Amino acid sequence: MTEPVSETRLRLQDEYLERAAEELLSCDERLRGLDLEVRFDRGVAHLTGEVGERAHLDTARELIGRLDGVFAVWDRVRVGGRDPLILDLGCGGQKQYPGNLGVDLVTTGEVDVVADLSGPLPFADSCADRVFLVHILEHLIDFLPLVDEVHRVLRPGGIAYVLSPWWRYVNAVADPTHVRLLDVQTIKGICRRPGSSRTWFPLHAGCDGASIFAELRPVKDGSVEEPDAGHLSRFFD
Repeated sequence: MTEPVSETRLRLQDEYLERAAEELLSCDERLRGLDLEVRFDRGVAHLTGEVGERAHLDTARELIGRLDGVFAVWDRVRVGGRDPLILDLGCGGQKQYPGNLGVDLVTTGEVDVVADLSGPLPFADSCADRVFLVHILEHLIDFLPLVDEVHRVLRPGGIAYVLSPWWRYVNAVADPTHVRLLDVQTIKGICRRPGSSRTWFPLHAGCDGASIFAELRPVKDGSVEEPDAGHLSRFFD
């Protein structure tokens, strides 16, 4: 069984990863000169700043995500002078980034749109650049309709960020409001679901011994090809 990474190791890894990422940004020809900042929190890279083209951000995300010890790469970056529209679903009292659009059923100071996540999302097709699904899926008996709605509202090239407790970790069962258990293999099932037109390209997926992380890009409008078996083998059995 995979053991959760200790707090001490997480802190030391974050310090190491920040130095490594800063070196990439300053020395790698593909990234040098980009106006990006990166910080790490428990193995999650947080990218902020501004780039001229989406391809620049995609390259930065990919290279930073390859560093050993990185569990996820989250970003809030201006692209081509435009602020991203980021939906923070089920944000409760804390958004992942202050500028996100908070969505939840219960009103708090962080909630901008009141909506029931078990039903259709009150957003237009292909309107969002990023969607956060942080500690949400485990609370829904059937989370696939929500996953399909996220696929619908994401722009081509957008990304859904998933974070949920790993099924073998005590927190997955300690909370009585958790009704689903997830594994990295669950993410594989989301990406290639038989009979569904809502397929996903996994940019990153993994487990730190306590949580499941995934970054998923919707396959739509020719923006990205469906993942082949070789790509899926990077993350899944």
